[in-house]
Amino acid sequence: MSEQNRKPREVETRAVMQRPDAWRPPEQLPMPDPRPGWEHRYIRISMVGSSDPKNISMRLREGYEPCKSEEYPELMMHEVQDGRFKGGIEIGGLLLCRIPAEFVKQASDYYAKQNQAQMESVDNSFMRNSDPRMPLFKDRRSEVTFGKN
Repeated sequence: MSEQNRKPREVETRAVMQRPDAWRPPEQLPMPDPRPGWEHRYIRISMVGSSDPKNISMRLREGYEPCKSEEYPELMMHEVQDGRFKGGIEIGGLLLCRIPAEFVKQASDYYAKQNQAQMESVDNSFMRNSDPRMPLFKDRRSEVTFGKN
């Protein structure tokens, strides 16, 4: 039998043949690794050197809680050393906070319902001025046509 000149199978994998990742600029605000059941967001605690207690207070009442640096080792270098949020993660006047994902869904549903009610109110007000002989607009249905047949 003749001996075949074969490459080891490990050399031919896609991972070896892949191009290296391209360079991209660093993120302005690094996000933590995802945690199941939590959404993360940076909350403004100060702007142009002056604190913003109204904003942070509102967000805390909304359900956000400051993230502790010991729970997020990937962002430990941004730890607050002193003050009200000692042990938190702050970057340029923004504090990393988290909120249960269920709260985010509930808030989204609430605002979608508010939006729907406002749209219905506008439609009802607008339709009061409509005359059946010359309607202001038709139903909100659209048709897509591609040229004449």
